[in-house]
Amino acid sequence: MDFALLASVAGFAFASCATPGPNNMLLTHTATRFGYGPTLKLLLGIMLGLQLLLLFSALGLGQLFLRWPILQWTLKILGSGYLLWLAWQIAHSAPPDAQKVETSMNWRQGAVFQIFNPKAWLMAVSAISGFTLAGPQYWSSAWLILAVFLAFGIITGYFWMIFGLNLRIWLRSARDWRRFNQGMALLTAASVVMIWY
Repeated sequence: MDFALLASVAGFAFASCATPGPNNMLLTHTATRFGYGPTLKLLLGIMLGLQLLLLFSALGLGQLFLRWPILQWTLKILGSGYLLWLAWQIAHSAPPDAQKVETSMNWRQGAVFQIFNPKAWLMAVSAISGFTLAGPQYWSSAWLILAVFLAFGIITGYFWMIFGLNLRIWLRSARDWRRFNQGMALLTAASVVMIWY
């Protein structure tokens, strides 16, 4: 495989996976609220969902978005609505209560969340349409893209998860939690703006 292609895919994957977006905000919030174990499962679910989006794009689903822009607009509208609803839920979530059993989003929900995540779709379609090679090298280049996105997705997602775990030590009062939740909600809502521009 061409080193220049690998470097290009790696740069795109790092920029796409490391920057703030719905997945990273969700990982940070979940790590802060629920701890290491549930967030690691969520990260693996998110990566499974992203890998499926990349695979479906390689199989031709991404071409539908390129051929019929109305599908892309529909996805953006539905995804934006879902992300704004999620931001609202985060903003209004109460501080953790040791007496109350709460559950985080599980790995299956993390995988399904990718269907409603416009940034994930844009990454998948852009990666496959922009970096796959024509002809007999198509599938080898597509598998390379999936592998690189898996590696960078896990590494950068793990970073956001550790960031969230370290934030926990600063959140001692209900007021701290309220401010944190509002900040995470604002960043989640702001990711909708990035989707449209």
